[in-house]
Amino acid sequence: MPFPARLPASLDRRFGARPTAGPALDALVTTSTPGPPLHSLVVSLTLGIVGLPNVGKSTLFNALTQNEVLAANYPFATIEPNVGVVPLPDTRLDRLAEIFSSQRTVPAVVSFVDIAGIVKGASEGAGMGNQFLANIREANAICQVIRVFDDPDVVHVEGTVDPADDIETINTELILADMQTVEKALPRLEKEARTHKDRRAALAVTQQARDILDAGRTLFSAQAEIDLAELRELSLLTAKPFLYVFNADEAVLTNETRIKELREMVAPADAVFLDAKVEAELLELDEESTRELLESIGQTEPGLYSLARAGFHTLGLQTYLTAGPKEARAWTIGRGWTAPQAAGVIHTDFERGFIKAEIVSFDDLISAGSMAEAKAAGRVRMEGKDYLMADGDVVEFRFNV
Repeated sequence: MPFPARLPASLDRRFGARPTAGPALDALVTTSTPGPPLHSLVVSLTLGIVGLPNVGKSTLFNALTQNEVLAANYPFATIEPNVGVVPLPDTRLDRLAEIFSSQRTVPAVVSFVDIAGIVKGASEGAGMGNQFLANIREANAICQVIRVFDDPDVVHVEGTVDPADDIETINTELILADMQTVEKALPRLEKEARTHKDRRAALAVTQQARDILDAGRTLFSAQAEIDLAELRELSLLTAKPFLYVFNADEAVLTNETRIKELREMVAPADAVFLDAKVEAELLELDEESTRELLESIGQTEPGLYSLARAGFHTLGLQTYLTAGPKEARAWTIGRGWTAPQAAGVIHTDFERGFIKAEIVSFDDLISAGSMAEAKAAGRVRMEGKDYLMADGDVVEFRFNV
């Protein structure tokens, strides 16, 4: 059901926001805020899962979503992309629910897209060809699943398990795909730049991108040298941040030296280490059995938790919290966003009519034991339109429209 033009007071309790009226307060309403436009303020994290065939992509996806998709042991088992949405683990919500007697908790979510296996020559039509490329263009980041487990029953498409070679294969195909996109766009941009001065910057950056790609580098790795924002219209794959998931067995997961080597191989990108089969098994176990299984492979928590957090970090995201009798909820925003921008994630009216934000840090609230005690201790602050949100802020917005 769509929101009404003017939000009723009942939404105050549901979304941690308070509509406020009066000419004096109306004068405080901001007419604009820096940063993303209103229509872009609902932030979703989408990771496109790519990798060579038989590296465990679909097994990982099954564990992420608890859905059964085709995970057969042969190349191209995944032909159509499978999309799943999973919650970001956040124990803070349970504590908030206790304090506010919330009926439910609503975590932030992470979206994963399982893409058909990529092979050498895919950018030229080999394997599933360019089909996989179109499926990941809308993803915010690319999650490369790299095989580091040994299993003679699962044939590696290249005949041997070599993480460095697999990463090079994937990066090369993505770079070649971007080269095709850039070469196709350049004649159009050159023509536009001759008649429209405002297109000259786009042309120059695209030419710069061609040179970077031609050198065998991903665009994101060159972000200090190039304005990636100017390339957004081309939806270039290597302009996205990369996240690496090493699908390992117990021998690797318990080998600190090997893990360090693999982490350094992809630095400064984030790296996650897990056993996709074990992650699927964990879904069937109780808490005690889960802990015992994780300890046996040298892990302290499910790898999926690490993956979700790494995805947030890769994309520069964070969450703020709201709580009331109906629900305790985590909202996804970008790091460095202002309070009005954060309010806009709940509803655009909250940003347009933003007045103030009543904020307490999660840690201060927990230390105090209740909102009333936090206020009595001077831990609750009234912040204005220039306030930069911090991860874990517990917020109640005041607005007027």
